[in-house]
Amino acid sequence: MRDNDNTFDYIIIGAGTAGSLIANRLSADKTKRVLLIEAGRRDDYHWIHIPVGYLYCIGNPRTDWLYNTEPDAGLNGRALRYPRGKTLGGCSSINGMIYMRGQSRDYDQWAELTGDDSWRWQNVLPAFKKHEDFYLGADEMHGAGGEWRVEKQRLRWDILDAFAEAAVQAGVPHTTDFNRGSNEGVGYFQVNQKNGWRWNTAKAFLRPTCYGRPNFELWTGAQVSRLLFEKNEDGTQRCTGAEVWNGSEMSTARAEREVILCAGAIGSPQILQLSGVGPADLLRQHGIDVVLDAPGVGANLQDHLQIRAVYKIDGAPTLNVLASSMVGKAKIGLEYLLKRSGPMSMAPSQLGAFTRSSDAYEWPNLEYHVQPLSLDAFGDPLHSFPAFTASVCNLNPTSRGSVRIKSKRFEDAPAIAPNYLSTDEDRKVAADSLRVTRRIAAQPALAKYKPEEWKPGVQYQTDEDLARLAGDIATTIFHPVGTTKMGADGDPMAVLDAKLRVRGIQGLRVVDAGAMPTITSGNTNSPTLMMAEKAAGWILEANRAA
Repeated sequence: MRDNDNTFDYIIIGAGTAGSLIANRLSADKTKRVLLIEAGRRDDYHWIHIPVGYLYCIGNPRTDWLYNTEPDAGLNGRALRYPRGKTLGGCSSINGMIYMRGQSRDYDQWAELTGDDSWRWQNVLPAFKKHEDFYLGADEMHGAGGEWRVEKQRLRWDILDAFAEAAVQAGVPHTTDFNRGSNEGVGYFQVNQKNGWRWNTAKAFLRPTCYGRPNFELWTGAQVSRLLFEKNEDGTQRCTGAEVWNGSEMSTARAEREVILCAGAIGSPQILQLSGVGPADLLRQHGIDVVLDAPGVGANLQDHLQIRAVYKIDGAPTLNVLASSMVGKAKIGLEYLLKRSGPMSMAPSQLGAFTRSSDAYEWPNLEYHVQPLSLDAFGDPLHSFPAFTASVCNLNPTSRGSVRIKSKRFEDAPAIAPNYLSTDEDRKVAADSLRVTRRIAAQPALAKYKPEEWKPGVQYQTDEDLARLAGDIATTIFHPVGTTKMGADGDPMAVLDAKLRVRGIQGLRVVDAGAMPTITSGNTNSPTLMMAEKAAGWILEANRAA
């Protein structure tokens, strides 16, 4: 990294979900030099690409930032492991591979909050479709021929089919497609896989396209320590580049047009705060010069908290039993080797359901991830008995948390405080969601498998019991958003305008899940990719107008 070679038109920080797509779109203009900076390594670790490999990527310093939350009062003082992808492809290299857009109302709400109709459902749908390669081909809701492959899962389970039938008996309609604006229903998730392999954004958008472009440069193992700013003649600030640590030396990269921060809902607010953009009191506390007092940087953290109910069963195969012997493991491995199917092709959750916790909700406010397995906690061994897990989350939590630096050292992880279950509404939804799970489990379709509630246990019945229990057993589904939210001109906590530009600073955008003002009603990876598609369009449009 020689400084005299380090001037680019665009610098993109973070080669994850958003950064990979934006690098692809911007480097398509051969007259513009594009630098993509990634703190992690290349995605050449084999477990990234085998779907079940998330088990070996999460909690692995090769692919994970290894964050933890602060002890959380809503979780009765517990702290959680908080995985974030640290490799090319970012979280798309270690996540659950579920393709989920959310609900049309999510985007209509964003339009209201930002005052910009470009975020309405009918206006974001074309961005979803532009990069999509849907396995059934194009229609009014899906695209084909794009980079982002969406496929049907390559396995089914009797116990999951029975759960789906039980959900229908409990009033949840059957669906074959959660991505048409309303995701109400029960069915198997669609996944970002290709022929039984994980399909991450590095494969989709960087390889081979960007790698063959002479105007594209990729730095891996390169962590941004801070952004660089210069004052314009009128006293306003402009972002001009970044300082980058490659493990042995610090260098400087300069951007003549824009810096696009795509480091995620944890990494982006951390980099902004380290650079002097954030709550002034926090920055001064750590001896950082204030470039811009922006109280919204690191605020508004939202996440989906899952409550995992485990049911022992009889009479149906589950992964607990199949993977309990060397013979069973050998069969699983052989099936994947020969057919690219079976348990090694599994997303972490195969069956999904969207429904309401009570009649008070007009739209589905619960999401289920149902699995033919059980364990005490992620990373622990499977239980020795046959079981399934019905994990349920509140899609639209009202609790809000924060991400705040602990020191001025870029090497130090920030304090992540989700503040789960801190509102009466969230605690009520948590209690009611467990009752919905019990109602489904009690339906005739599951009766032949004799489901027995092993966790949490039928002794917990009252709202107070169930809410306290949720604090004991709930965990994240890894969907942090909102920490650099976009918003309308009059919102003092809005870090970004509706085009994802940092308010008060020229030449700087944040394009990742942190820009969401409210969390989407489902898994957050593909909505982040949609936001990147729209941002790339705006950046190219500004380039043409310049």
